[in-house]
Amino acid sequence: MPEDPTVYDVAVIGAGPAGTAAALRAAELGATVVVLEAGRLGGTCVNTGCVPTRVLAKTARLVREVRAAGAYGIGVGAPTVDWSATVQRVAERVEQVRSIKREAQRFAEAGIELVQEGRARFEDDRTLVTESGRRVTARAIIVCVGGRSRRLPIPGAELATVPEEVLRLPSLPRRVAVIGAGNTGAQLTTVFSAFGSAVTLLDLAPRVLVASDESISEAVANAFGEQGVDVRTGIDGVDRLERAPDGAITLTWREGGGPASADFDVVLMATGWPADVEDLGLERAGIQTVRSSVPADRYFRTVVPHILAAGDTNGRDMLVQAAQFEGEAAAENAVLGVDRRTPQHLLPAGGFTDPDYAGVGLTEAEARARDLECVVATVRYADLDRAVIDDRERGFLKLIADRRRELLLGAHAVGENAVEVIQSVTTAMAAGIDVSTLANVRFAYPTYSAVVGIAARELTRTPALPATLR
Repeated sequence: MPEDPTVYDVAVIGAGPAGTAAALRAAELGATVVVLEAGRLGGTCVNTGCVPTRVLAKTARLVREVRAAGAYGIGVGAPTVDWSATVQRVAERVEQVRSIKREAQRFAEAGIELVQEGRARFEDDRTLVTESGRRVTARAIIVCVGGRSRRLPIPGAELATVPEEVLRLPSLPRRVAVIGAGNTGAQLTTVFSAFGSAVTLLDLAPRVLVASDESISEAVANAFGEQGVDVRTGIDGVDRLERAPDGAITLTWREGGGPASADFDVVLMATGWPADVEDLGLERAGIQTVRSSVPADRYFRTVVPHILAAGDTNGRDMLVQAAQFEGEAAAENAVLGVDRRTPQHLLPAGGFTDPDYAGVGLTEAEARARDLECVVATVRYADLDRAVIDDRERGFLKLIADRRRELLLGAHAVGENAVEVIQSVTTAMAAGIDVSTLANVRFAYPTYSAVVGIAARELTRTPALPATLR
């Protein structure tokens, strides 16, 4: 224990994936640790983000499977969605995931003090004060406050629903506008479309999932169109929301050089995920935010070296799979005074749309910008036995390798179990496996992951040609 029991070695603000990892690692290294959490343990992803979204995606999948059951000789009626029962199911799954993680128990077992007395704010660079007035002083502070949904700064924005508020909707909306065609917007588009809502998807970007490989964007957009989603990308801007006389929400935007508008029951804003750093008092600690995040170096140190920022707070990767590693590295740097970075920076990511999509590493455009003679092979799900068996033939796996076919540079998939397929490739990339070795791996039959071996073998046969000649 420190000489002064009120002075901790490490204070962690936030008990999401980054904060939990940071606190446990710091305690493991022998530090005295306090965690200050304003809300529920587990962070956004568990409570209002990834976990509930995945439960909704599972529900949407079941609806689609029921509709397809007749092809297998199963007689069922048209599926209907009981929204209140769906919301209850989500709540139950969230609580079960929370019980598995048991953060409070793990903190107690590690000797970590947990303080849940409202928002903690900086009083100075070593002192935090909670809403209850409790003052906490620490030699090092790791800020892991996570992120929050962003509302567009337009008139009537308060009429919109942000993603973490979806489960508070009183009923299933008949007409939905989704503003933002990134990962969250795409997944919510799939969910509400499957549930029978008429969905309009809008984005200023020229394509959906603009951060993904272009082939992923094209495939998902085409699937949305076939499902009846009105996809409007490349719009000029969103102007305002207004309450219509009948209670609907009138959304006005600009498109094709002129105004457009339509009425919706719900307008979802999936328009960004800034760090939740407002009103933290960072300026009193000598820190200025940049683009709604806390700037930190590659060792997660801010301009005040004993204050570190990990996870969504630093505005880098904004993914759970990154936050956990960042939290641990930040804790080691804070406690040991070392300069640790996160491990090899491969971050598989994707979404549970219909079809699913995922990617890791360089997109084809990024790879070609580095080397026009990189090698690309694409295998269609229609050529995969398991996809034919399951009647899930839409999709593909694309592998990208260097011109010598030694290193895998990237992988991108659309289709059933795409996220799991990409995880297999990520493992190979992290291990530094070359293309010929991956081509010789024996995959179980019939599986979706077998497409990885097929694509690797295709890579060994694909000629390296500049993009202009392909």
